[in-house]
Amino acid sequence: MKAPIYIYYQLDNYYQNHRRYVKSRSDKQLLDGLQNNDTSSCKPEESNGGLPVVPCGLVAWSLFNDSYIFTRGAVPLKVNRKNIAWKSDRDHKFGKRVYPFNFQNGSLIGGGKLDPHIPLSDQEDLIVWMRTAALPSFRKLYGRIEEDLHPSDLITVNLTNNYNTYSFGGAKKLVLSTSSWLGGKNDFLGVFYIFVGSSCIFISLVFLLLHLKDSR
Repeated sequence: MKAPIYIYYQLDNYYQNHRRYVKSRSDKQLLDGLQNNDTSSCKPEESNGGLPVVPCGLVAWSLFNDSYIFTRGAVPLKVNRKNIAWKSDRDHKFGKRVYPFNFQNGSLIGGGKLDPHIPLSDQEDLIVWMRTAALPSFRKLYGRIEEDLHPSDLITVNLTNNYNTYSFGGAKKLVLSTSSWLGGKNDFLGVFYIFVGSSCIFISLVFLLLHLKDSR
């Protein structure tokens, strides 16, 4: 596998597109922080102990927090975790002067915690997670390995299994992938285009036969 090698975590049977879940956030708060007082859309995770939560809402509260350490033989493989989020999100949707506040301090912890000394615009794990998925099985970028991997390499992954998917019958997977100038490998679009094209050809043949039959 030629560098860069993209590391994704995949979640199955996880409905980030559920209406109540996807609306439980405040985009204004993510950008402006405590200056934005209206967090009613974040229920039931808008406050804790009478104090507001930043970032509020179920989406941020359920932040994925498994971690991975890769080694090749006995040598650690460095994983670059910078620039994994969209630049437009970092620059325009998450405040550079907005810091986590009162986050994951309740009695029920949903997922990962955030460093209160790092602004949201630099919390790229959170930014990637907050771009919710449309389907119940999805992948999100964890990082990049910027070294080539060879057929004879023995890669060991040390997984810290923090994230609870067992309570709702979900599953987790770790995916390593490369990409070309055409992008990453995704069979869905190719299969979809072939299906649509074949359907159009079939329908056009049906209409052609009907037209020839009527013209006689």
